[in-house]
Amino acid sequence: MTQRETSAPQFNSPAATFRAIKDQVTCELSDEAVVLHLNDGIYYGLDPIGASIWKLLQTPKTIPEIRDAIMKEYDVEAERCETDLRALLKELADKKLVVVAGE
Repeated sequence: MTQRETSAPQFNSPAATFRAIKDQVTCELSDEAVVLHLNDGIYYGLDPIGASIWKLLQTPKTIPEIRDAIMKEYDVEAERCETDLRALLKELADKKLVVVAGE
């Protein structure tokens, strides 16, 4: 199979990698981040944890890689972290701010 890239995440594939779209500009404000989607001109705000995840998404990462990095930085249980991470990735994908590559 060849790899393909889409904006509809394949959350159940452990091989799926997520990354931020290229058509965006990010500004860090204290611990938070503001992302401007250049195609639709809409700004999106991210809280400190969301900003940490956004930094990780500048290069392709799998859900387990992101989860493990967040768990090193914040005191959170693995199940809660992954559940919240999947919800954020879905929201970012719905807003077309991330793309996923998978089999």
